[in-house]
Amino acid sequence: MRWDHLRLSGDDGGGDGAGGAALPLIERGAVARTFDTPEFRGMTFYEVRARSVINAVPKASRMPFRWTINPYRGCTHACVYCFARKTHEYLEMDAGADFDSRIVVKVNAAERVRAELAAPRWRGEHIAMGTNVDCYQRAEGRYRLMPGIIAALRDAANPFSILTKGSLILRDLPLLQEAAERAPVSAAMSVGSVDAGLWRLVEPGTPSPRKRLEVCARLNEAGIGCSVLMGPVIPYLSDSPAQLEAAVRQAAEAGATSVSAITLHLRPGAREWFTAWLREHHPQLVVPYARLYGAGAYAPQEYQRRISARVRELADRYGVGAGRRGPSAHRRVPAPPAPPAAEQLSLL
Repeated sequence: MRWDHLRLSGDDGGGDGAGGAALPLIERGAVARTFDTPEFRGMTFYEVRARSVINAVPKASRMPFRWTINPYRGCTHACVYCFARKTHEYLEMDAGADFDSRIVVKVNAAERVRAELAAPRWRGEHIAMGTNVDCYQRAEGRYRLMPGIIAALRDAANPFSILTKGSLILRDLPLLQEAAERAPVSAAMSVGSVDAGLWRLVEPGTPSPRKRLEVCARLNEAGIGCSVLMGPVIPYLSDSPAQLEAAVRQAAEAGATSVSAITLHLRPGAREWFTAWLREHHPQLVVPYARLYGAGAYAPQEYQRRISARVRELADRYGVGAGRRGPSAHRRVPAPPAPPAAEQLSLL
């Protein structure tokens, strides 16, 4: 790979980025660094200095926001379905194992955010984070980029939101609270399913669904409104009525401000990696998936609508977001009586 000649071991001089120590960088280049610690064994981090960090969302995108910040490329969460996998190929890396283990770190992200927010052309628009890869993935524990980014947004009184699977967001709760005093700030936890067995297989580098919902509760109790995105609901594996109800009920118990669902989509890069995973763990589903998705990236609209409608019904039933009295309101919602048997949504 074209950056391998820049490799450094974790014991080389210059510090590891914690505690404000300077990160070693080659001018106008990247430093490839490895760390001989259990949580990072087998991973390589490419430390780069980005020219720009606040990125415009393509106009053709379906996203409801115009600007993003992504301090990392590649993700140690290693979610087998991640739609961002294809982007790693632009770096001459593969969308499979390289995406999970070769992480690009924009070590000057906080510096660039502060400069770009101060530019005369910036209009203080909402910025979404965690929309490509998770800004609170495992690497953030070492590189600590988010405190500087949040501090820059706070100082500029710029509104922002964070989507994450990472419990590390709680480390920055005091900064989030300070920022929320000056501009709208919100968070969303991604919890597609509360099935522990499925989680271990499809999201091996993430905190458990239970832990993520605990984080959701903590954020809401601290005054940072946090919703739950059931992303993705995986056909045949997490789409049964019982599974959907369990996820929505536990989101309600965590005080989620809202719950919404997104069905698995399989873009190039993610599709090949996910299909290989299916062959290993659920070979009986390879043909049904081929029929369901055809040559496209999305499940049929009718199926997507059924899933979204069922989740909305469950959210209403469990009172998600109801009775809140400001951002710090939090309540546990008791389970309602068991509903009558419903039509099985699973495609099996």
